[in-house]
Amino acid sequence: MRIVLVGPPGAGKGTQAAYLAKNLSIPHISTGDLFRANISRQTELGKLAKSYMDEGNLVPDEVTIAMAKDRMEQPDAVNGFLLDGFPRNVSQAEALDQALKADAVELDGVLDLEVPEDEVVKRIAGRRICRNDSSHVFHVTYSRPEKEGVCDACGGELYQRDDDTEETVRKRLEVYHTQTEPIIDYYRAQGLVVTISALGKVDEVTKRAMDALSRQSEGKNDSEGDDK
Repeated sequence: MRIVLVGPPGAGKGTQAAYLAKNLSIPHISTGDLFRANISRQTELGKLAKSYMDEGNLVPDEVTIAMAKDRMEQPDAVNGFLLDGFPRNVSQAEALDQALKADAVELDGVLDLEVPEDEVVKRIAGRRICRNDSSHVFHVTYSRPEKEGVCDACGGELYQRDDDTEETVRKRLEVYHTQTEPIIDYYRAQGLVVTISALGKVDEVTKRAMDALSRQSEGKNDSEGDDK
């Protein structure tokens, strides 16, 4: 399956992408990983992206698209992939369609993870990170440390990242609504979007997603059969 995963910040896209990719036996392709891999390997695209980033500028769409296209053409993605964080806007979605069409393939579905805005703010603004080890993550509501402000694992100080404040989260949501959310309508017009609630336990959301993608795939195959 070839899937695009969309949803607001705090919807759990990274977590669900990992589980879905494993269940579907396809690679999880995230924009962040693409940038890190290309920069680390010092590819031409990586060097180009880094030059923009070092100047504090956004990496142009064409560079991001080229990285994604190169990754989708790797052997492990022959039978499908799950895109997370790409496309980020309608221009990128159109470019992705063109790239797939050139390879005579198409998307099978676009999974839209739906979370109420207040819940997004609650999830992100409540996170607390250990200063000693950023992999130690707690939450003021969902995963409280035994002692307030102290990491259970190592005793380090817990703090709130600058980009996790409520004000910053709401600004990130505005960017999502303005730039990324329009791709949902773009893909809905193609009959590709399946929307599920991302509330609940991780395994519950994963099952919900797998069931929705299965129905989408079956419906798509039925439609293709009717056209023949």
